[in-house]
Formats: sequence, C-alpha cells, structure tokens
Amino acid sequence: MKYIQELTSEPKIAYFSMEVGFRNDIPTYSGGLGVLAGDTIKSAADLNLPVVAVTLIHRKGYFRQEIDSNGRQIEYPEEWNPAEQMSLVPQKIRLTIEGREVAVQAWVYNISCLVTKWNVPIFFLDTDLPENTPEDRQITHFLYGGDDRYRLKQEMILGIGGVLMLRALGFRIKKYHMNEGHASLLTLELLKRHKRDIESVWDEREVWDVERVKDLCVFTTHTPVEAGHDKFPYEMVKEVVGEVIPIDVLKDLGGKDKLNLTLLAMNLSQYINGVAKKHGEVSKILFPGYKIQAITNGVHSFTWTCESFAKLYDKYLPGWANEPELFVRIDKIPPLELWEAHMEAKKKLIDHVNQLTGASMDYDTLTIGFARRATSYKRANLLLSDIGRLKKIAKGKVQVIYAGKAHPRDGDGKSNIEEIIRKAGLLKGDIKIVYLQNYNMELALKMVSGVDVWLNTPMRPREASGTSGMKAAHNGVINFSVLDGWWIEGHIEGYTGWSIGPSPTEATISQTTFEADAEDLYHKLENLVLPTYYSHRDIWIKMMENSIGKIAYYFNSHRMMRRYVTEAYIR
Repeated sequence: MKYIQELTSEPKIAYFSMEVGFRNDIPTYSGGLGVLAGDTIKSAADLNLPVVAVTLIHRKGYFRQEIDSNGRQIEYPEEWNPAEQMSLVPQKIRLTIEGREVAVQAWVYNISCLVTKWNVPIFFLDTDLPENTPEDRQITHFLYGGDDRYRLKQEMILGIGGVLMLRALGFRIKKYHMNEGHASLLTLELLKRHKRDIESVWDEREVWDVERVKDLCVFTTHTPVEAGHDKFPYEMVKEVVGEVIPIDVLKDLGGKDKLNLTLLAMNLSQYINGVAKKHGEVSKILFPGYKIQAITNGVHSFTWTCESFAKLYDKYLPGWANEPELFVRIDKIPPLELWEAHMEAKKKLIDHVNQLTGASMDYDTLTIGFARRATSYKRANLLLSDIGRLKKIAKGKVQVIYAGKAHPRDGDGKSNIEEIIRKAGLLKGDIKIVYLQNYNMELALKMVSGVDVWLNTPMRPREASGTSGMKAAHNGVINFSVLDGWWIEGHIEGYTGWSIGPSPTEATISQTTFEADAEDLYHKLENLVLPTYYSHRDIWIKMMENSIGKIAYYFNSHRMMRRYVTEAYIR
C-alpha cells in the first residue's frame, strides 16, 4: 500500500492501450501496436516521466501459431499465469455490463529504468474472478478474440474500468492518452464525472462538460483506412454499455448511425495525432475538419539493439541507450568492427533458422527479412509474384526469411502464408526461403538484427507508420521498402536504403499497382541491391552506418516521448 501511495503523490499521465508488449514471456500483445506501447512505457521510465499505463491481462494471449507442411496456420491459446510475473493490487472496482455487475481486479508490473530506478507501473485489468459469471470471467482472456460484442465488453473494461481503477488506487490524472480508439469509452466516464450545474444552463446537453473532458484527453490514431475503426450498432451499445450518458448526446459525439470509437475519441480530445507525417495527412482526409497533428513513431533503442551492436555502441558511443542522439557519431566506429558485429548477429539468426527448419542457409548469401502481421495489404507475396523472374535474378544469391501471424478470422492473411510456403517449395534448390512460425519479440530481435536487408511492401497509404524497419536500422540493417509510413521520412535513396515504387508525390492509383511495385522491386534488387552487397562492400557498410546515424538517432521512442510531452501533455 505504501508503494501505491508513493506512486500517487504527483499527477500522472495515464496511458491506455488495448495491448502492451514489453517482454517476450508475457504475451499481452499481438504485434506492432502493442510493442509500440511497450516501447513508449520504457522510454517514459528512462526519461523519468510521471506516467501510469492501463491495459488488459489477456490470460490466454493473442495466440500461439503453428504452421503445418501445407502452410495452414493453426492457433492455440497461449496461457500464462500473471501471478508468476506480477503483483495483485488489493483494490477492486465494479461496473455494469449487459445489466450485470462485473468485478474487476488489477495486476501491476513495473517498468524500471536501470540508471535512475524510476518506475512506470502498468496495471493489467482482469475479470477472471470467482464472483463473476463464467461468461464475464472470460472478458479479459483473449486479445482481439470473439465477436463485436466481446470486443465492446473488453473496451468497456479498458476505458471505463481503467478510469475507475485509477481512481480507486488514488491516482490524480492530468491527461488521459488513448493509444487507438479501443480505450475511448473512458471519455464517457469522464463526461459522467465532469458535469456542469444543470440549473445554470438552458440546454440539457450543456450539462456534459465536453470542453473539460477534451482538455484532459490525448488521442493517437494508428489506422489509415475507414474500415479499420471500431464501430458498434447503438442497439448493442445500449444492451452492453447501458446509458452512461444520454444516447442523443452519445450520437452527437460518436456518430449518428453507429458508435465510432475513433470519432468519439476525436470529439473529446484536445490533442489528436497520427503516427507519421503521411499518416497525419491521410487522417485529415478520413476525418475532415479535425486538427490532426503528427508525431512519428519510434522504437526503444536499448530493447531493439542486439548484443553484438550494444557492445559496439558501449565501446564507442557510451550513453547511447538513454541518449540515442549519440548515434549521429557513428563515424567513430571502424567499418570493419561494424561489419563484424553484423556478421555475429547474422550467424546467430542463420544458426537459429537452420536448427528450426533444416534449411541449410549460409552466412555469406544476401539475406532478406520480412516479418509483420500477415494480412493482404502488407503484400508479403510481392517478392514472390513472379518466381520465374526472381529465380533468374536471385538464384544462389538471395535467401529469404519470413515470419508473421494472421488474425484467426483473416482468411486472406492465412492464404498469404500458404502462398508463400507453396512458392518457397517451387523455388527449392534455387532460392532458400523459410517461414518461421509463432513470431514474437524474441524472434523479432533476431530477425531485425540478423538479416542484411529489411523488406516492407505495403499497399499505399495503408502503412500508418511501421516500426520494424526502425528496429532494423538500430542494428545497421538496410531498409528496402515502399515509400509509405515512416519510411517516407527516413528514406534517402541509395544512402539510407532503397525505395520500392514511385515517391508519394509521384504516385497515382494507376502507378501504384501491385505489378508496378513488383517491377521496381525486381529492377532494384537486380541492379542496385545485389551488386552493392557482392561487389561494393565498402558502400554497403557506409549505408549501414547511414542507417544508424541518420535513422536510429531520430526514429526512437525517446524522441517520440519528448514530443508527446511538449506538444500533447503540457499544453
């Protein structure tokens, strides 16, 4: 109890996220959004920021992925015991879901800065309590599981339950930062709390102090397409959530036809931002009339730097982990030592792949990595779209490592995995290609540090930001990517990496077809990437240096958090 009292001694920034990925053995994340949340919290701890985080416990994880010999994805629960990793706080809160009272408890895990010993607590909300019905005990079991009704219940626990839990724990909150729309129901609890005196106004709607709530809220959107924003029929909202505020007021704030949680968050947040400059522009088109800023994502430098590079940075750039700006001094590192650090990481990856798959990959062949959520707009199959041409260009010169999970209900994403594995079989004997199962944070670090080239081929403009390429750059790995998301800002052609397809200013719908991007990918792979790697190693190593000195020094979560503080939190 003393610890909680110490935590609550000063006002806090409350950071809400449906998923948080900060340790490989705590499976409370599905991918980039959750890992970004984890990196955000780690940087908050490193920078001594008064932050507290709220998420759900996800006792059965997202899922553990297995891939059979035909490329079919099979999902299994990833069960774990929070009592082995976290502490249970004594406070409980209760809220009404579908007319029933549901009890919620919280587990706490502290992210600590090794240097300053500053703690940022993460509170994991949990409904798996004996006093709840069997149905309600499962609300916080699965990340992104179940149907829309299940999702709405989870978002009630996260948003409304999160505000109630922080209040029960005695926290004073000066800003509520919603990482995506999943947490936006917290605004309803804030509206309920911040009412004006009804006798002092003529219009009953003015009772709901929208301006006061807006002043308390910060909203970050990550979704650049309309279909990706959570929406619920108002009939379902009435049945599940009840009438926290009058339904006509809710429709004014969240949309007339359905409750759009992104719209609700935007109407009740003073500061709204996208996660890259391009994404900010796309979001303004999706939601005209809103003032939407852009703070480009970053990654936690210490987390996403492999052992061999960390040793190198410790030797030549002491203090880099908490001051990533020092990467700009990359020229202090002798090129040969940089290459040796890379080869150490590459050997670890290749040995791991060979042990798992028996693929007999080697250390000297150019190795391309592609790992992200398996869904159609990521276009993991672009590299393999013309296997005849790829064989002609890359036979004996390229090996490819894939990884990534498809959402259990994403049929197209699952088909992409099957297609890659089928085509890998067709190329057997010419190009070694593997698809590693159960992608997680541990495998991600091995891949982003051990490959030579990091490939990213999304359909424009659907990559809101992307962060895996930033992680690769921290380890001197060169990006080869479609100009979308963060890469528009990080790319200097032939200097920090290579682009695929036309630039954003040149691109039109007719120019950005799958076929046009594939053509450019093959052309640059054959005429730029392969010749540089095999014939101009000095230039390759210089590009590795540029990746670190021009990308890692800026695209890190310390820089990102400093911008949130100055632009969103203290305004």
